[in-house]
Amino acid sequence: MEQQISSLIRSLSGFGATQMEEVGLLGFFFVLGVSLVAGIFIAHLYKFFYSGRSTGSQVHRAFPLLAISVTAIFVTIQFSLPLSLGLLGALSIVRFRTPIKEPEEIGFVMLVIASSLICATFNYTFLGVMLVTAVAGLAVLHSGWLNQAHEDGLVVVTLGNAEYQNKYPQLIAFLASSTVRGKIDSISKTGDSSIISYSFRSLGKKGMQELQSELDSLVGNSTYDIFLNQQRVS
Repeated sequence: MEQQISSLIRSLSGFGATQMEEVGLLGFFFVLGVSLVAGIFIAHLYKFFYSGRSTGSQVHRAFPLLAISVTAIFVTIQFSLPLSLGLLGALSIVRFRTPIKEPEEIGFVMLVIASSLICATFNYTFLGVMLVTAVAGLAVLHSGWLNQAHEDGLVVVTLGNAEYQNKYPQLIAFLASSTVRGKIDSISKTGDSSIISYSFRSLGKKGMQELQSELDSLVGNSTYDIFLNQQRVS
């Protein structure tokens, strides 16, 4: 037992040079446990940063099992060339028909696979650095700092030409006070109608219900449409 523990400690402080037979059964369970924890952690990252996506496939539910299965596969084959070639041939006939509905899901799946490979090669220091970097990157993306040019909502108001002349200043002032970083995208006239397209980064202190209520009273019998990117607008 002491020898196995000593081997396990050496593997934790090493950089991938440990042979599986030196780790033993206890070390193998430990590797799978670390991989499982990493998979659960990444699944929580997905839920925290992207739980509001309406089109996601909930792929995070597979992260824990995906993590330990990939780790087990690579621990098994990393010291055997015949097994590696056999696995390559077996995987070449596998086809996944379920489409990825969100591009971020590809990144999270790759993050799970990378963490599993790191666990399989006993580079736990690398695992910690990678997860910390991933959290930092997700926090920056979630803050919107890199997406300042991205518009998250659009209001399209259709007014009669007479109403447009009377209500345009009041309407633009209202939209500017009710949204964050709003701007006029376009104004077009077709026949007897004028169409105002106004984009914004996010809603202000007013909620969607209050915005709709005030637009109803402002535009009267005219029509309007509100389009929201649900990934960012609360």
